[in-house]
Amino acid sequence: MLVQVGRRESFSAAHRLFDPGLSDDENQRLFGKCVSLHGHNYVLEVTVAGGIDPASGYVVDLKQLSDIMCRRVIQDVDHRNLNTDVPWLSGLIPTTENLALTFWARLLPDLPAGLLRNVRVWETDKNWAEVGDHL
Repeated sequence: MLVQVGRRESFSAAHRLFDPGLSDDENQRLFGKCVSLHGHNYVLEVTVAGGIDPASGYVVDLKQLSDIMCRRVIQDVDHRNLNTDVPWLSGLIPTTENLALTFWARLLPDLPAGLLRNVRVWETDKNWAEVGDHL
């Protein structure tokens, strides 16, 4: 039987939603007030699932999951401008959807095969995006 476990980490970052291929008016129509530089206190949630290791009683050591999340994502995005300060986000419009997809790709190689189930990024307490193998 599979058991799901998860970890939450938070970070603060600034971004603006802007497509350089569009005019200022088109960007304003598409992104509204989010076209201006602003910040969020984001939450990154990662869920993994697998069998319980009989020796440890864990699916995964959540401290190790936290370390992976911090090393692969949080240390690069915390207190940064997501448009200009994070090389692996270069060329991406930093919507919550794009962040969730990119964070998934960054976390996947550091986790045992088949363990990662979903990555959810909360931009506010009302808005989130999720990427997962079950969606």
